[in-house]
Formats: sequence, C-alpha cells, structure tokens
Amino acid sequence: MIEKLLSYEKKYEELTKRLCDQELISNIHEYHKVAKERASIEEVVHRFNNYKKLLEELEEAQKMLRAEQDPDFRVFLEQEIEKFQKSKNEQEQSLQLLLLPKDPYADRNIIMEIRGGAGGEEAALFAGELFRMYTRYAERRGWKYEVMNSNPTELGGFKEVVFSIVGSGVWSEMKFESGVHRVQRVPATEASGRIHTSTVTVAVLAEAEEVDVQINPQELRIDTYRSSGAGGQHVNKTDSAIRITHLPTGIVVACQDERSQHQNREKAMRILRSKILERLLTQQEQEIAQARRSQVGRGDRSEKIRTYNFPQSRVTDHRIGLTVHSIERFLAGELDEMLQALVLSEQEELLKELV
Repeated sequence: MIEKLLSYEKKYEELTKRLCDQELISNIHEYHKVAKERASIEEVVHRFNNYKKLLEELEEAQKMLRAEQDPDFRVFLEQEIEKFQKSKNEQEQSLQLLLLPKDPYADRNIIMEIRGGAGGEEAALFAGELFRMYTRYAERRGWKYEVMNSNPTELGGFKEVVFSIVGSGVWSEMKFESGVHRVQRVPATEASGRIHTSTVTVAVLAEAEEVDVQINPQELRIDTYRSSGAGGQHVNKTDSAIRITHLPTGIVVACQDERSQHQNREKAMRILRSKILERLLTQQEQEIAQARRSQVGRGDRSEKIRTYNFPQSRVTDHRIGLTVHSIERFLAGELDEMLQALVLSEQEELLKELV
C-alpha cells in the first residue's frame, strides 16, 4: 500500500509542476485535462501526508516512552500511543478504500427497466410496487426520476416500465438492483389463501453519453405506431410511438409515453445507447478471468438476487445473506440499510483483491 501511495505522491508532484508550464497553460484543453487528473488524486495525497505525520508522532511518543522513568508520565504516553495506534488503523482503512479501483461510471445517472416475469398479473402488480419503491427512495435522496416508457395494466401494475434517475451517486448505489426479484404472498385474487411465488426482472443501465457509443443512423430501423395501454390517457390517435432496432446487435427499444414523436425518439435513443453500453461492459467483464464485481455488482438479469416474503414480513438479499424484517418500510423506499450493506460487501471484495 505504501509503494502505491508513494507513486501517487510522485505523480501529484509531477502534475503540479506541469500546471506551471507556460506551454501547457496556453493549451486550455490540455491544461484542464492535467488539472482534472491532479484533482482526482489530491485527496489520496492529502490523506497520505496526514498519515505520515501521524507515524512520526507515534514514533516520537514510543521513543519518549522507552526513555521515560516517571510512572505517571509513562501512563500518559501509553494513553497517547494507544490513541495514535487507533487513529493509524482508521487512516489505513480509509487509505485502502481510496486506493480501490474506481468505477468509471460511478458518477453516471441510470436507466432502470422493471418487467413482470413469472406470475402474470401478480408479477405485473409487484413490478408496479418496485417502481414505486425505487421512486420513493429517489425522492428521499433528492434524486429526480422520469418515466421513459411504460406498459401499464388495468389493475395498476406494469408489464414493463422504463425510467431514468438523475442525481449524485445514483449508479454507485442502484447498480446492485439488477437481477430477478422474487415475491411470495397471497394475491388479492386468490380465494383459497394460497401463497403464490412471482418474479420481476430489474435491469439497471448506466446512462450512456453520446461519446461513449457511436451509433450509425444507417444501422437503425425506426418504426412508428400508435400508443396503447390501459386507460384513455395512455392512448394516442396519432402514430407518435417509436420503436428503434439497432441492426448490428438486434437490440430493440420502444417509447410511447410522450405525445410527441420527436420526444419519444429522443428517449428511445437514450435507452438504446445505454443498452449498447451495457452490452459492451458485459463483454469486457467476460473477458476478465475474475471480474471485480462478480460477487455483488451489476447482477445478471437471470440471477435471483432478492426475495420479498409478505407472510413473514421479510426481505432477504441472497448475495450477502442480509434479511430486513419490515417489508412495508422497505417497499416504502427505506432501502438504506440494504444498499449500504451491498456497497460495503463490494468494498470488502475489492480490498481482498488489493491485498
């Protein structure tokens, strides 16, 4: 760890000198690039300097203790050393976290897709509950969300709902929600009171920027059709709905929630870019023998990650073995405990690799 920190310190000094170079200053684009790189490691170097000062203070206190004869002052020094040791351990843990590989999409917004799976109308109803759960959590965090496409059912559920969430740290937390969510409960339509098991699939996509994915317009097939769905407000009389097929990959996206064909097309292109980026990321991860986030990270869509058991009022995440015993609060958007545990689990796995 020390060797890596020293390399950061050396790099920081080099970048600081470069920022004083007149030739670099005259090149605004390159100057901002160097300044951004320097800023990205500034906190690590600052923490490392504090850590080195602490080591000096600890060593000085230990020297004084070895030479000190007065019993009372020795007790004082031992207490100080204990404080220094505790602070040393805390700072080492903090530095280790700073040295973990940075997720290149940590600051990205996301596009979420929720689809009813096995279970028919019951699955669609639970898809609606998950949608409300995530949007309530977004509201609690001060994030903004926007529905991009939806296919509602007459009973208030969703066969499919696609929406974006914009805010600080959205991807870093919400990426863990990808996968199959299983619900166990007695449906309202079940007269005999039997518990049914249904599934809902959630996909979380880091929202792609245009520079991430270059799309050739000639490789797109764009179809227009009339919006349809449950309820009069969802049905348009014009061909405003858009379906885009990316011919090289076969990815198909659709958007019908806006009345304007132009707005639907713009949203569909956002979804398409993010789907293509997701496919590229998946291919990259498959090429790595031991992908860093294979244990907890962006879940496979076919992987069962969580069970919502209504009779026992519990939610269990199968990846980390954590159970939350208040399903009502969880579905009301109180996801903090679960998401924080997933973040910590990922950090622990990355620390093992670092060590």
